[in-house]
Amino acid sequence: MKELVETIAKALVDSPDSVVVEENENNREIIVTLSVADDDMGKVIGKQGRIAKAIRSVVRASAAIKTDKKVKVEIK
Repeated sequence: MKELVETIAKALVDSPDSVVVEENENNREIIVTLSVADDDMGKVIGKQGRIAKAIRSVVRASAAIKTDKKVKVEIK
């Protein structure tokens, strides 16, 4: 999941070197935290949060195939 979020985020932002993705896993869920530069935050969130919703949807669909755990994507 980490690689998927990182690939999507780096394609969206102007400064891909500032993209940091962390993955924490516990018994029930996987939490993927995405951090980008302040200037690129709007590009990752999108108008009315549409891009953020799309990223979360793609990650959930991928997780449904690969694992039984729920995946949560947080953008900081």
